Amino acid sequence: MIKVLIAEDDKLCRTILDNNLKKWGYEVLTTENGKEAWAAIQKDKVQIAILDWIMPEVDGVELCEKIRKTNLGHYIYIIMLTIKDQQTDIRKGFAAGVDDYITKPFDTHELKARLQTGKRIIGLQNQLLESQKKLQELAIHDTLTNLLNRYEILNVLQDEFHRALREGTFVSTVMLDIDFFKNINDRHGHGVGDEVLIEVASRLKKTLRRYDKIGRYGGDEFLVVLPGCDQKNATRISDRLRRAVCGKSIETEAGLLTVTISAGCASTEKTTSSSIENLVKISDKAMYHAKNVGRNCVVAS
Repeated sequence: MIKVLIAEDDKLCRTILDNNLKKWGYEVLTTENGKEAWAAIQKDKVQIAILDWIMPEVDGVELCEKIRKTNLGHYIYIIMLTIKDQQTDIRKGFAAGVDDYITKPFDTHELKARLQTGKRIIGLQNQLLESQKKLQELAIHDTLTNLLNRYEILNVLQDEFHRALREGTFVSTVMLDIDFFKNINDRHGHGVGDEVLIEVASRLKKTLRRYDKIGRYGGDEFLVVLPGCDQKNATRISDRLRRAVCGKSIETEAGLLTVTISAGCASTEKTTSSSIENLVKISDKAMYHAKNVGRNCVVAS
């Protein structure tokens, strides 16, 4: 339901507006002056505002300018009520950010039509915001696994690395790699390989703590960021991730496959790394050590 704010100091006009809007199916907030209206706009998610031009405290044009200068997180369609009909006054209203206007005494059919226009504009605005949100999600996520992509997981690590430096805490990283993944692709095809990647990613994400982050680093490698975590706990969490993957076979088009991972972890507790690149490099080196000593294990460095 569209929420409409009425800012009108004339009681009779305010009552007529209130009654009509409710009859047409709008959720209505009524205020008597610009100051009350501004308070209501900051508190409630108003989508359409009907503002009287001349009001106590703050007039309609001033209120419109306040709305347009403030990031409220959503768009408000503004209709100005006025007895003014001179072109200069109308231009002043549009310059302040008014979307439409209606002169008093107003015709209810005209008012209804202008509200329907506002409703359509709000709907289009919501669709645009939803599209932008989806594009933002696509920009930071890996399309196959829906984990953070390499660029974004490194951004997360950068933030947590500097937070640890500021607060005197630790951050740990874990590099994970699927064992013999090339053999899976070569023997069963890339479709089955994708099934394995998706399921491994899902198991890893479900096993992590709420505030830990994981991203697909590249190919069959995953990078985990563990905020506030020393090396001992990073090793423990890494082994829990390993067991989450190898503990149950993965269902694929080629049948059940037993999949294991190798993990290497590093922590700012144990290293004097001055950059995230060094921390990732240490994790990666530890992961390859895990591969060399037999796979399906964790090595801390």
